[in-house]
Amino acid sequence: MRKLFYTVGLLLLGALCVDGATRSKKNSIARNLDIFSSVFKEMQTFYVDTIDADKAVGTAINAMLAELDPYTVYIPKSEQEEFKTMTTGEFGGIGSYIMQRSGNVYISGPHKDTPAFKAGLRAGDLIMEIDGDTVLGMSREEVSNRLQGTPGTPLTVKIKRPYVEDSILTVNMVRDKIKVHTVPYYGMHGDGTGYISLTQYSESSAEDVKNALLDLKSRPELKSLVLDLRSNPGGLLESAIKVVSYFVPKGTEVLRTRGKGVLNEKVYKTTSSPIDTEIPLVVLIDDESASASEITAGALQDLDRAVIVGNRSFGKGLVQTTRDLPYEGMLKVTMAKYYIPSGRLIQAIDYSHRNPDGSVARIPDSLTNSFKTAHGRIVRDGGGITPDVNVTYPQMSRLTYNIISDFWAFDFANKYFAEHPDEKPSIADFTVSDSLYEEFKQFIDPEKFNYDKVCEIMLDRLREAAKAEGYEADSLNEQFAILESMLKHPLHRDLDTHRKAIEPIIIREIIERYYLEPGRIAAQLRNDPGLDTALNVLADPKRVKEILHPTASATKK
Repeated sequence: MRKLFYTVGLLLLGALCVDGATRSKKNSIARNLDIFSSVFKEMQTFYVDTIDADKAVGTAINAMLAELDPYTVYIPKSEQEEFKTMTTGEFGGIGSYIMQRSGNVYISGPHKDTPAFKAGLRAGDLIMEIDGDTVLGMSREEVSNRLQGTPGTPLTVKIKRPYVEDSILTVNMVRDKIKVHTVPYYGMHGDGTGYISLTQYSESSAEDVKNALLDLKSRPELKSLVLDLRSNPGGLLESAIKVVSYFVPKGTEVLRTRGKGVLNEKVYKTTSSPIDTEIPLVVLIDDESASASEITAGALQDLDRAVIVGNRSFGKGLVQTTRDLPYEGMLKVTMAKYYIPSGRLIQAIDYSHRNPDGSVARIPDSLTNSFKTAHGRIVRDGGGITPDVNVTYPQMSRLTYNIISDFWAFDFANKYFAEHPDEKPSIADFTVSDSLYEEFKQFIDPEKFNYDKVCEIMLDRLREAAKAEGYEADSLNEQFAILESMLKHPLHRDLDTHRKAIEPIIIREIIERYYLEPGRIAAQLRNDPGLDTALNVLADPKRVKEILHPTASATKK
């Protein structure tokens, strides 16, 4: 059935998609819509089993849109609340992150001054019941829908709390209007450098950045600034333009969008007076910085206003808008491509040119074009924003990965907080002592630790390959046994070997229990190669000038 409606969806695609000079004519659209309607009616009448109309048509629509790009999607009424939350940054609920784990849903961390925070919910609480109904075994989405609701409405939540004597608790709350803080943390770091973390672009993001920036500027020690856009997936284009406007003169062009047809070009310029056009500025990006965050980083790079530090960004240069559909549906459709001040398009994938198997790939660097920034620096299109200064992050070991993914550090922090509820560790100075690290080692059960060591896996594959090739001599098997014994280390020994990488994870988890998300971010920045690189760049004004004004620097020499 899915294949059938996928095929029908492709018929619709042939009628509705536009590709250069092959624009479908109105009679072709009408003909194919008639075909689709007829096929569906015949299936409803003669197919041996009952057809779910909503599911079937939804499958056809999604199959059609999947041929275009990942950002053009149909949003039924049931999913619009989440979409609204992403764009407005507001929703009605209790104000806590939740997570799926072992088939159930847990509190992963409340926001400050929300119903969840005021009611005393903690990270690690298992959500058992909501308003007397069990939610055990439900998905995160199902539990989230039950927790959210109209502000002012009450709810009762039964939870099971780990590492305490009275573990079953019933909590009464009243839902409130929750605002997602897109700047969860800002502060001073290094020698007079302000830092702002921006996690997404919603309706309130520009105002959040403005408030943080003005607060930092009121501090006499401020000399430079870091805007952190790492893992920022983007959001509202208008918010990105407002953020750029804080650092460049009024009337500066930030980007152009070009849609279907030569008349569908729109120019976006800053419309307000800047806050500071002179302060040395670094923007941090990574491969998860996308869309609106790439507009901010790319525009500030093209205007030679900021040094971009980190790793190449995601490469999303497409703009979406929403269109209302019958029966309260919504279509989010790609309606334009955007071009930043140098004239370049940073879209990394051309979805209009697919491989024979339907897959798509990034545009090769060899096929990209060069452009110039305001001061004549060469930048390229077709693959995201390439930083001016690259950052190399240490590779995570499998051991460290499992400590995070299997919640060992998360659970240990919950245990620590339960045993030290009145402690207020210093965010800047808290360390993992030898005794605390030994306690963490003892907390991990080797029998339950999912430790698939890479070397052992590779050895098993080598042994299988040798057997397949006919190398089964006793002497070879003896060598394999020796090598296997050399690669087998006790878990506690490996924990000691990787202690330097594990300690920051423990620190940020424990700090988050006391100071919530802002504390976690601040603690994480204590051991952050990206921020360290940014601080080193800003500490050298000559280097900043050489990056942003290469021609002037070369002439002076």
